[in-house]
Amino acid sequence: MRLLQLRRGRTMAAEDDDMSKRIILITGANKGIGFETARQLAREGHTVIVAARDAAKAEAAVAQLAREGLGAEAVALDVTDAASIARAAEQVGARHGKLDTLVNNAGVVQEGWGTTTSQTTLDQWRGTFEANVFGLVAVTQAFLPLVRKSEAGRIVNVSSILGSLTLHADPSSPIYDMKSVAYDTSKAAVNQYTIHLAHELRDTNVKVNAAHPGWVKTDLGGEQAPMEVEDGAKTSVWLATLPADGPTGGFFHMRDRLPW
Repeated sequence: MRLLQLRRGRTMAAEDDDMSKRIILITGANKGIGFETARQLAREGHTVIVAARDAAKAEAAVAQLAREGLGAEAVALDVTDAASIARAAEQVGARHGKLDTLVNNAGVVQEGWGTTTSQTTLDQWRGTFEANVFGLVAVTQAFLPLVRKSEAGRIVNVSSILGSLTLHADPSSPIYDMKSVAYDTSKAAVNQYTIHLAHELRDTNVKVNAAHPGWVKTDLGGEQAPMEVEDGAKTSVWLATLPADGPTGGFFHMRDRLPW
């Protein structure tokens, strides 16, 4: 079965000649913020690789983009499966030889909203960290050699304002009473990983940042969320295409820096 499918008419030579057009892989891109991020980046003319745990869902997302007149590729990538990650990295490397931007968008919530800290089970902790932290790190490690080959590598780790220790500890902050301990802690870990990886890569052409999409109307955010998915994708789109003088090692929402 063909898991990586090229649906774009541009040649590799044309892409090499135009560095404003990037090769961008987005995990969990078959729906929600990930899909909208893919849509917006495809509209800008980038080569977008839609990665999803299920190959059929990735292909369906690519087909939806094609109906909108947008080109994209599909790849099967389960962030909790080492073999799946390795296959995806091999396929992208064979197809493109590099990766300009990796958007680590895939994530889960295991505990129900309103579950108290003491009620959160170890299975919920483990499931959350397996996808949101260990999966993100595994994908980054697998694709970093390809990102290093880019003339302007970018890594975007989709985090959440709920990972902010500063705001969670502040009784006057808007998230003070919004506690979901396993999810929140996983995003704090993503933020810390972002800082450390950016530090390691500080003297290279790779920039690493964390993005807070906002509270968005998705399967995760729910219908009561105040933001539409179009706006929820904007932070990732910006960080995915940062210019040479853009930031690294930061935590952002709509270009505003957030407290750790």
